Amino acid sequence: MTTTHEEKTDEIGKELALGTFTDELLEEMRALIGTQLRTEACINNEYATRLAILRFAEGIGDDNPLWTDADYAAGARHGGIIAPPSFIFACLGSVQVGWRGLGGFHAETTMTFERPIHVDDKITATVVFDGFEGPVDSNFGGRRIKDFLRQEYRNQHGELVATFICSRMRFERGEMQKRRDSRKIELPHPWTDSELAAIEADVLAERPRGAVPRYWEDVGDEIDVITKGPIGLTDFIAYIAAGAAPIPRISAHGVALRRYHKHPKWAFRDPNTHALERVYSVHYNDYAARLQGAQIAYDVGIQRTCWQIHSLTNWMGDDGSLKALHGQYRSHVYLSDVVRLGGRVVAREIDADGDHVVRVETWATNQRGANVMPGSAVVALPSRGDTPAGQTPAGQ
Repeated sequence: MTTTHEEKTDEIGKELALGTFTDELLEEMRALIGTQLRTEACINNEYATRLAILRFAEGIGDDNPLWTDADYAAGARHGGIIAPPSFIFACLGSVQVGWRGLGGFHAETTMTFERPIHVDDKITATVVFDGFEGPVDSNFGGRRIKDFLRQEYRNQHGELVATFICSRMRFERGEMQKRRDSRKIELPHPWTDSELAAIEADVLAERPRGAVPRYWEDVGDEIDVITKGPIGLTDFIAYIAAGAAPIPRISAHGVALRRYHKHPKWAFRDPNTHALERVYSVHYNDYAARLQGAQIAYDVGIQRTCWQIHSLTNWMGDDGSLKALHGQYRSHVYLSDVVRLGGRVVAREIDADGDHVVRVETWATNQRGANVMPGSAVVALPSRGDTPAGQTPAGQ
């Protein structure tokens, strides 16, 4: 029952750990397969209070009234506020199993959703290390492995709410640093005033589908597009303040210092401020990001998935349900980047549960034309055939 395999030393340097793959390390990690990890230090919310849901929704830039407006939500099918499906990340974003001295990027997310989260539900998570693949050679960062953590979220009744398979790429930071210049792009991006005005107009024009049902029989090819960016430091801070992601929880001063002395590889000393910072600060500290092999600070993997879910829930409307999704994180999303998220309906069917579902190919394209998160989703939609006799489908 462990989350790390780090040697205890009081030395905290100005560099991140530079470990390598060894036969010994691989054998240690194989022995951990099937281990349930400790989660106490990474839990951010136990209860889906109204304010916790609101804070999270605002932290991902999603003001859908189903999550934010009690009066509106009371008239919707759930009879009150529910949390966005991504709210599980505000309870426990993730835990990591420790690969001594190696770096890591969140590489892939696979999720299934069983039931909604209502106000004041208590959400608990269990996390199991399901193993790894590799090491194999890659052009991106030299030798790497891909590990798998299975996270299951349950409510106060013991009912499964969602399952999250978190896959991370583990690599030798020294190799990533050597190859950093081969991935160099112009940063921050040189936006013009007219481009920024157009981006902001697109963001302000976005609206969730809302109470008008999107019927399974009527779906078109393309789903609605939402825009995130230019990504700024406050966007990252808002995501953390919303209760999402930090591994372990963000802490300060003496609380943080005692943790760093217990686990020195969690921290480094910033040469500019001389303050101790955590490895997680690669998402808001350019110096740390460069040590990780990136150019400047970059987004959190599950933050990108929250945007993907935002695009899907906007499109499906109040009567739709997200059943499953998948996403691969390709390339960093850096400070100053803009990401547009959309998708295409590729299939329409009745699934094994008897639900009328559509299968959607999703994408997240940055201003350089790169798809930084190819993915897919399964969305259940209302069917005209389910409309009670004597009633006319809404929107007709």
